[in-house]
Amino acid sequence: MIYGAITNSWREQLPSHSIKELVGAAVKKGARHIELRQTCLGECEEGSGPDWRPNMEQLQQVADAYPELTFDLAMALPCLSQKIDPKGDMFQAALAGAKLVGGSQPHLRVVDPAPFESPWNSQGDIPEEALGLAGLATEAASQGVVMSMENSSLPIRNMAMLVEKVRSMVSETAGLGLGLCPDPTNQLRRFPDSDPLAELDALPLDMIKIVHFKQLRRGETFTSVDEGDLDCLRMRDILDAKGYAGAAIMEIPSHSEVFDNLESSFQYLDS
Repeated sequence: MIYGAITNSWREQLPSHSIKELVGAAVKKGARHIELRQTCLGECEEGSGPDWRPNMEQLQQVADAYPELTFDLAMALPCLSQKIDPKGDMFQAALAGAKLVGGSQPHLRVVDPAPFESPWNSQGDIPEEALGLAGLATEAASQGVVMSMENSSLPIRNMAMLVEKVRSMVSETAGLGLGLCPDPTNQLRRFPDSDPLAELDALPLDMIKIVHFKQLRRGETFTSVDEGDLDCLRMRDILDAKGYAGAAIMEIPSHSEVFDNLESSFQYLDS
């Protein structure tokens, strides 16, 4: 796995530092991948909501400054709860940003923040709006961009069900380019009686495009990836056993000591 950081961990530092500087601080602590998350991109973004756009010139400067790193671009996109135009300006700008920073493997991660009331029991429960992912996946694949999805109110098994359904609607190439960003801790927070690591283990390898590590202690977010409510070492072992070799992002909370916490997270997973 390629251990990395995410820019929303740096909310406390962003008012006084550039993204380029903060990426450099993460690199010094051992990060080899950076997830560039919308709303936490400083000089590398402009606008908000549907008017959000990546600042291509600034993103290019960051990517050029750290050629040894890999990057993905992440954005909030209500693609499970609304129909999104694949040819629309916002989605096209996001694809362009992902291609700019992604090198030979551009990756766009999309997060639908919609709070679904309950898990889906079958593919028949998937809302019609969510099936619009077929058009988005087809468009992303036509531009060589991998697309992964996350929704913190649905368990991993539901997101896998959605990918399976959408893959049946598109070409093989587009289907293989669509996958998930599993975050077992998000599931544990919402469904404390579930076993998110078993659901992660059940995923086929080609469905896992990127993963997030974080930790809770007695239900509260912990400052680093360490011992706690989720067995993060078991999560690591599950991914290793599958042969997962992609990015593993430490989605730790913003903190004045966030870079030391990032380093300790890497050290814990290496233990």
